[in-house]
Amino acid sequence: MTSAASPQRTGGLNTLVISGRVDAEQAELTPCGELVHGCTDTLARALAELPPTITRVELDMAGVHFMDTAGLQFLDVLADFARQRFMTVTTTNWNGQPRRILELAGLDTTDPLRPAPDPDPEPAQPSAPASSAVALERSERLHVLQEEVEQLRQAIASRPVIDQARGILMATHGCTSDEAWHILRETSQLSNTKLRDVAAAVTAGAKPDGPRPSPELREALQRALTRRGRT
Repeated sequence: MTSAASPQRTGGLNTLVISGRVDAEQAELTPCGELVHGCTDTLARALAELPPTITRVELDMAGVHFMDTAGLQFLDVLADFARQRFMTVTTTNWNGQPRRILELAGLDTTDPLRPAPDPDPEPAQPSAPASSAVALERSERLHVLQEEVEQLRQAIASRPVIDQARGILMATHGCTSDEAWHILRETSQLSNTKLRDVAAAVTAGAKPDGPRPSPELREALQRALTRRGRT
């Protein structure tokens, strides 16, 4: 069985594909791609194809390399499916950026569908120095997490224009999605320009009446294209 996201929903750049096999009463699903807008529709189709005899569904998430807030909706669909069908559903092998999102969301990174355990109770009467140290550590961790959440929000906000720029490079220079991504990153580094600004310039310049990128940006883009064997 194989279920894929619609190219219209994902921009045709990173289609989510869910393959799998059914063995007796168990189904093993393997999502590959990104958990972004449209991923829940792909998941719903894959679950609808499962035979009614299934009592357990296991998802190997090793092939998922990016997720935004749609990934949390993906988990909600799985949880609802498990409750409605009275079955066990697990999601394991999270890694990279998706695993970090689970950490920020306070979910179990070994299986986010597993209920989180209650935190250990604090000592009844901790000493003042120990209490101060714990408070300081928590404050530092909170600050780090807040920074990472803000970076994630910026990345999610930048994603549409970056995907548009990747699509333009793919259509104009015949490169793959990964090549287009590396070209944008190299252009950003060579021109000392934020990736989002590079993508916005490429997207705006592709319009018939759009402004051309700056000379510095055009030179950096050409160098990046040449490095990748594209002109």
